[in-house]
Amino acid sequence: MASLFSGRILIRNNSDQDEVETEAELSRRLENRLVLLFFGASACPQCQAFAPVLKDFFVRLTDEFYVLRAAQLALVYVSQDPTEEQQDLFLRDMPEKWLFLPFHDELRRDLGRQFSVHQLPAVVVLKPGGDVLTSDATEEIQRLGPACFANWQEAAELLDRSFLQPEDLDEPARRSITEPLRRRKYRVDRDVGRERGRNGRDSGDPQGDAGARAELW
Repeated sequence: MASLFSGRILIRNNSDQDEVETEAELSRRLENRLVLLFFGASACPQCQAFAPVLKDFFVRLTDEFYVLRAAQLALVYVSQDPTEEQQDLFLRDMPEKWLFLPFHDELRRDLGRQFSVHQLPAVVVLKPGGDVLTSDATEEIQRLGPACFANWQEAAELLDRSFLQPEDLDEPARRSITEPLRRRKYRVDRDVGRERGRNGRDSGDPQGDAGARAELW
């Protein structure tokens, strides 16, 4: 995926507008991720209406306030603004994790032609390898919200390897030597609980059935 922007500078949408200019950092931010190319413009009313929806979509998938781990997702704003001031104005309230191309980079226009973008706003979803997964996900994002990421992840066969420990990738997880003891204890505790439940019901104890039901939860 980083090859799409090879030799280019991407800018982080933070207060300092830090440049992502090394190939290593570019790869770290884009590789093994689904990449959204967001084509929009400040002067476009439809883009203005869609931008808060896309912002919420992105934040709910990547912000630690909502998720324990950020989704394997990156977004590059491909500005179609007529001036740099309008581009900056559009990005002012957007997430800091968004990336964007410098205003004077002609790749902004070339990408529109490359991905056949004919109207704004448009969100092109790319697989980690660079193939197009969805030519325009605007309507899908509005309709499904963050739920559509799981659909894309499955369609792209994106394996989230970071859920596994390094040794788990090649061999089954090792069992603790105390695991059989824990299993036996669980069986004993469970059988004792069942026996108590039977005694409660047999003796006419009104708490017997309620107690068993509470234990299930």
